[in-house]
Amino acid sequence: MTMKIGNYISEAFEELKSNTTWPQWEEVQRLTIVVAVFSVLFALATWGVDELFAKSIAGFFNWLKA
Repeated sequence: MTMKIGNYISEAFEELKSNTTWPQWEEVQRLTIVVAVFSVLFALATWGVDELFAKSIAGFFNWLKA
């Protein structure tokens, strides 16, 4: 069992070294910025929808009380 795990890890590292095409550093930086911008935009959109629903639900319950 231990030999199989060791063999698997060894083959996985060899695969990463010899058969994987890694992106250039400039592309990594550019894509990191793209991911960060979209993450912020998605967080703001989620916050906006959450605020909208919170105010809608609060308004609905205030309407029920009246």
